[in-house]
Amino acid sequence: MNQSINLSPLKNLRADAPAAVVVALVAMPLCLGVALASGTPLIAGLIAGIMGGVLVPLFSRSPLAVSGPTPAIVATLLVAMETLHSFPALLLAVVIAGGIQIILALLRAGVVAYFFPSAVIQGILSAIGIIIILKQFPYAIGFDIGEFGNQDFFDAHGENTFSAVIAALAHVEWGALLVSVLALVILIVWDKIAILRKQTWLSGPLMAVVFGTLLNVLFVHALPGLAIDKSNLVNLPEIRSLADLRGMLQMPDWGMIGSKTVWMTAIAITFIASLESLLSTEASDKLDPFKRRTPLDRELLGQGVANIASGLIGGLPVAAVIVRSTANVAAGARTKASAFLHGIFLLLAVLFLATLMNHIPLAALASILIFVGFKLAHPKIFQKMFKLDKSQYLPFLITIIAILFTSLITGVVIGLLAGIFFVLKANYHSAIDIGREGNAYKISLNREVSFVNKARLSHILERLPRDAEVILDGKKVRFIDHDVLEVIREFERAAELKNIQLREQNFDTPILKAPV
Repeated sequence: MNQSINLSPLKNLRADAPAAVVVALVAMPLCLGVALASGTPLIAGLIAGIMGGVLVPLFSRSPLAVSGPTPAIVATLLVAMETLHSFPALLLAVVIAGGIQIILALLRAGVVAYFFPSAVIQGILSAIGIIIILKQFPYAIGFDIGEFGNQDFFDAHGENTFSAVIAALAHVEWGALLVSVLALVILIVWDKIAILRKQTWLSGPLMAVVFGTLLNVLFVHALPGLAIDKSNLVNLPEIRSLADLRGMLQMPDWGMIGSKTVWMTAIAITFIASLESLLSTEASDKLDPFKRRTPLDRELLGQGVANIASGLIGGLPVAAVIVRSTANVAAGARTKASAFLHGIFLLLAVLFLATLMNHIPLAALASILIFVGFKLAHPKIFQKMFKLDKSQYLPFLITIIAILFTSLITGVVIGLLAGIFFVLKANYHSAIDIGREGNAYKISLNREVSFVNKARLSHILERLPRDAEVILDGKKVRFIDHDVLEVIREFERAAELKNIQLREQNFDTPILKAPV
């Protein structure tokens, strides 16, 4: 990559502004979908999208991550609405969650994301790609499942991802299918032809939306039988006056500040929003063509500020979201100006362009997301992972399967546990070797020997025959856990009963008892 490229936001507006338009178009139905699925006012989702877009980039240093309301929080919000019986009380929990995130940022808690193995991160990206394809397919053929942007296997109605796809196949709307095919053709052609790819102001995703919308307008006026139903178009609430806007905004219920349920909800929001933000930021850094790294503590700070602002004026929780972030990368964004401008475009659309935006078919937006999903779950990625050893490709596969059949957060936790298991398993075998040196058994302690290796060492020592000569070699060891030393010293006491001669070599500090 050419390191001489100037990556300042002002120098890259030609790339960032068109990308911001595309991301805003993708974000609009996602914002509305999260609010609808959560049982909260539609405007709350849009407020969160605007706050996440405008405020997070001012504090975060992530060049490509895009923030807004996340489908991962839907279940938590549904439970909160049922237990709190009050949307203003939920807003208070959002404000508190933002405050906790700022405290976590000051405590430098962002480092937790660095403990996620790269195979798990790659699994998250590929799983999200597959989910995007499956979830957006119904919209691409004109079947509204009422869950645009949801990432969970089961939706709010108890249906799963595969049943939704099967149901969609029985309800194909030919107008929507033609729009999505046209959009996909434009995206593929734009991606393959270099002269088009280099056009910054006219990106493939933007052209897909424009021509998909124009095709549906043509259907409406010339071929009504192919016109897409209004339920499958973007549906922004129209604000005709300042009074309409004021009527939509709500404030937190500060009288609930002492409620245990509010605080428990705030902690749940903090955990889910922070984890998804950190993982989405890590994932977007992996997709960054300029290979920049984001300070994760600053990302938490930005999320905290945005959540406080969102909760104060009636918005849902905010998090960095993988779907928006990957769409941002695919649209050609270079700097965080794209995320900021996407928030501005959302605001302008809500205030002034709702009528125009409501002509955009969801099929066109679904095609963009399907194209993004294919890139995230490209077959070449699977080929690359399968060429690695099982300690890499098994956590990768387990993460994908777990996310596909549960939810993003649950799948990530399962994937992380799988990654940790294989790390421990590899360390279990590599930290202790047994061989022969002449007639003696030589047990070599390698690198760090921790309590994880206690069982293997015990097993090796127990199988040593009577009258054997045993050498403990510490040439490569850097650390020995107290539990391991206890195992060695217990064996030393038992060795005399089996007439085993035990000696040590190459240890900086003796580990066996001094001879009497």
